[in-house]
This record gives sequence, C-alpha cells and structure tokens, in this order.
Amino acid sequence: MADIAGGGIQWLADWDGWYVSLTFARGIGPDELAARLGAVPGIHPGPLGAVDAWSMVTETVDGDGVARVGSWGGWSFAVEHGMPAGAERLAEVSRSGVEAVHLDPQPDHPPKQFAYARDGELVCCFGLGEECWRGGHQPDFLLPELVAARILTPDGAHTRPDGEPDGDRDRLTLGVLENRFGLSLPRHLIEETPLPAFVTCTQ
Repeated sequence: MADIAGGGIQWLADWDGWYVSLTFARGIGPDELAARLGAVPGIHPGPLGAVDAWSMVTETVDGDGVARVGSWGGWSFAVEHGMPAGAERLAEVSRSGVEAVHLDPQPDHPPKQFAYARDGELVCCFGLGEECWRGGHQPDFLLPELVAARILTPDGAHTRPDGEPDGDRDRLTLGVLENRFGLSLPRHLIEETPLPAFVTCTQ
C-alpha cells in the first residue's frame, strides 16, 4: 500500500476522501494555471483549505468551481472543488509548450479519469481500469509504460485478473503516471493547507 501521507500520487488509490479533481501544469506558475482554468477576474477569496473551498462552492453560480493552487515537485497544481475546469480546458492549459495532466476521481460516474495535454493538444486520455480504450491524438503515448507495468499487452489488451480490487488496479496505473511524469502531491496540500484560491468558470 502506498504512503497515504504523501510521496508520489499512488496514495490516491487508497484515499477514501478523493473527491477533488487535480490539474498539474509544468512550464507555468500557479497563478497562470488558475487563469488558464478560467479564473473569474476580481474574485480572489484568499488562502483557503479544503473545507472552506467546499463551502465557497455552494455559494458560486451553477457550473463554477473553486481552484486552490500551488506548486510541488516541479509542477504547478490546482485542487479543483466543484465543477473541474481542467477537464474541459486541458488543451488550453497546455498551450505554448506547457505540459498538463488532469486526474478526475469521478466519484459519481466511475472510473477515475486521466488526461495528458502538451502544447495545446490533447495527447492521451483513458479511464483507470479502462486503459485498453484510449483517446487523444496519440492514444498509444503511454503504451510502453502500461505494458511494462503489466497492465496491458503490447497489442493494447488488458492483462489484469478479473475481480482485482479497484484500489490495487488504480495504484498500478497511478504508479505509471507518477513515474512517467514525475508527479507528486502530499495529502496535506490537498486537504489541510490554506492555498491561494480562485473561482473558475467552465463556460
């Protein structure tokens, strides 16, 4: 079992409280990430922890969300409460040579979702546990890593046993993403730490 206190991102597979989307960007700072996620000008509520961010979501217009931003391990990140702008704006986030990764837990509509964009283009995306169905302009971008982790065969078919616990399966794929992109985000940054916050609009 991964260390749920931090270190990498595999611990997300064991975290029952994963209800926020996470957007990572490499090549821009946290404030620029918030702007590319559609931060509403003039609404900057100041540093918020997770509880206060969720409270603020209930006060926003339908379709808006609250993004808490920071940086860790060479990536800027946004913890997205409410409607995740990163899901719709990932290509925009990645324009001008930036790399962007989006992880969405999809608690109401499994499976969890992964997407990677670079230089204004969605490169690869898939659901965790559904890696055999990949989208994007380069759907096989992570195929070598998924094969090496024994998640897929070289022709893209699943190798995992039927009935494997979701957490075990998800941890393998999160490990691939962690290693390929160098992603790391401690739990305390997501839950407890007050971070600069922005209201984001997905429209």
